[in-house]
Amino acid sequence: MRIGTRGSALALAQAEWVARLLGNGAEIVKITTLGDRGATAQDKSRWVSELERALVEGRIDVAVHSAKDVPTELGQDLELVAIPERADARDAICGSPSLSALAPGARIGTSSVRRMAQIHAVRADIEVVELRGNVDTRLHKLAEGQVDAIVLALAGLQRLGREAEADGVMSELVPAAGQGALALQARPGTLDPGALDRVTDQAAMACVAAERALVHALGASCNTPVGAHARPLDDGRVQLVGWVGLPDGSAWLRDSVSASPAEAGAECAERMLAAGAAELLREAEQELAV
Repeated sequence: MRIGTRGSALALAQAEWVARLLGNGAEIVKITTLGDRGATAQDKSRWVSELERALVEGRIDVAVHSAKDVPTELGQDLELVAIPERADARDAICGSPSLSALAPGARIGTSSVRRMAQIHAVRADIEVVELRGNVDTRLHKLAEGQVDAIVLALAGLQRLGREAEADGVMSELVPAAGQGALALQARPGTLDPGALDRVTDQAAMACVAAERALVHALGASCNTPVGAHARPLDDGRVQLVGWVGLPDGSAWLRDSVSASPAEAGAECAERMLAAGAAELLREAEQELAV
């Protein structure tokens, strides 16, 4: 089985973990994506489109993505066939034990509009600095003193064996849809069902599906400040939390529903849209387009 992945250290670590789950001598195929070539954040499929093309052309059998990078609308004749066991979905802070511990005027680095908006909503008195690059690059910039703290996905640090780099966990931020999860994408019917069963975590798949359904129902893009995180409940339902806001954190909405995985996304979106989420998202898009 040929497993397609980006060539970053994190992407390779993720693909190698999936390969071990699948077994049978799976082969890793590195593919350079538009995002790796420097495509802008406005290109929401920049991390997955080249992998999808490789699937359609039969150059790989399955693609491994970070689920948070996968647009809600997939490439033609492709589907998400498995979600493995999910890592911790929360954001980590490096350089400070918490957001509240930062001094007024401190500089915190992130490339995520969602994180920027939620940080501003919690701490309007600190400066959020755009910080791009891989995990090593961002940690190096922190060590150089370019910023006082940075925000990274805790799951990424865990998968790289660098969880000790996190000084705290930002439970006050609502993660991105799919954060902490991997998504396996393939052409329908091409993979052995037994292999998919070995790699699939049903609870994680249900939660990620609910999160993606919320983002889709809100009409949000990958570039707007939207958080969506579901956790399984003991009775088969999920608790889904949604967040939308303006980039500067001056206005935002947060809501939570408990419902079946199939209904949670639409139900939470309906409540948030009734409270003005569409207007916030339109305003956010306009601000980010300037």
